[in-house]
Amino acid sequence: MNASKVAERIAKVIARAGLCSRRDAERWINDGRVSVNGKTLESPAFTVVPQDRILVDGKPLPVSEATRLFLYHKPLGLVTTARDEKNRATVFDNLPAGLPRVVSVGRLDLNSEGLLLLTNDGGLARYLELPANTWKRCYRVRVNGVVRPAQLAKLAQGVTVDGMNYGPIEARMERAQTGANVWVLVTLKEGKNREIRKVMAHLGLQVSRLIRTAYGPFELGDLPAGSAKEVATEILKKKVAGYFAQG
Repeated sequence: MNASKVAERIAKVIARAGLCSRRDAERWINDGRVSVNGKTLESPAFTVVPQDRILVDGKPLPVSEATRLFLYHKPLGLVTTARDEKNRATVFDNLPAGLPRVVSVGRLDLNSEGLLLLTNDGGLARYLELPANTWKRCYRVRVNGVVRPAQLAKLAQGVTVDGMNYGPIEARMERAQTGANVWVLVTLKEGKNREIRKVMAHLGLQVSRLIRTAYGPFELGDLPAGSAKEVATEILKKKVAGYFAQG
């Protein structure tokens, strides 16, 4: 086989080894933390072949494992980051025993809960995060205030809040409102930072609870808070066929 056919971008190889996302790998390279065959890289615009010796922080890459994906029910009060500058409890400090080294697919903020996808393949994480792949994110959102169905319906056209443009949002009440609080079912394709909270505040509604129930074809179901469940390999390859077709 011609070497050019097996050469891959260095950041992709690092991500697939499960150390980080491809974007983080590119930052590590720019920071001088990655070397190939004894030479420190200065740019992520570099390809490698299987025979190359890659070191990150002076250590060889872990042996590449089969791609795995886990459904994790994130509880309240955890931040989705490997290290927190405020020393708050993190998702990765509280994972169930037995999981491999994983990275998260996107984030859920401190006060949000529900489905968080975890994978040992940083390349898959990036693929699942890309807006171009139009994975829908579904949420149950408890809000306080008077909910007007017509306002929710208008969100399907997109909305601008404080100069930030948000794409179409599907939103409807779970059932007719009978008190000060009501659950709203929300679906969107690109969850920008605190998007749901900001949009609801724009409508005069205060979010008191936010639970992600699905991410693309993967659903939270009845998975207990703090627990994780692996997606079977054959199901993963079927549901994310586009990623595995990349080779």
